[in-house]
Amino acid sequence: MYKSFLMTLVSILSLVSINGAMAGEKVVMLSDEWGKAACEAWNGDEVLTKGLYESDWVKNPKEGRTFRIIEIYREDCKDSSHIQLKLEPKDNLAFCVSGGPATEKEWDFLMWATTEHWIAMGKGDVGPMWGMMSGKLHFKGSMIEAMQNMGPFENFLLLFGKVPSTTDQCN
Repeated sequence: MYKSFLMTLVSILSLVSINGAMAGEKVVMLSDEWGKAACEAWNGDEVLTKGLYESDWVKNPKEGRTFRIIEIYREDCKDSSHIQLKLEPKDNLAFCVSGGPATEKEWDFLMWATTEHWIAMGKGDVGPMWGMMSGKLHFKGSMIEAMQNMGPFENFLLLFGKVPSTTDQCN
């Protein structure tokens, strides 16, 4: 019986290991797949989900909409498409409901940087304030809202370090 238990346990651990490896596969930074993974990472980050709900940021969409859009791209990938994260208030959280290709014509925030700078921001080497002041992070949108939500803004940039990605090609 003990041997049977051990064999079952080893089988389960093997499956978990295989699934974990598949889940950790790298995708091209800022590809459609990256957007989906970033959306999942967003939803697992309390600073983003709770912080942007409690500050009312997610509850302040453009007139006629119920969601916020963050659009991002890699500056050195000229022909690559942009991706968008679509955020809505849900269950008292700022929830990412979709991440992927830019489908909305209007965004709330547009951000772009070189691949090198996205990597540095994902590591926490460059924060949002220094990124914007130094020109490493380009930004369009409400600067007031960004300043009022600096903690979540910083965690957004850290998503670039949380989503396993490759940068050897553009999307």
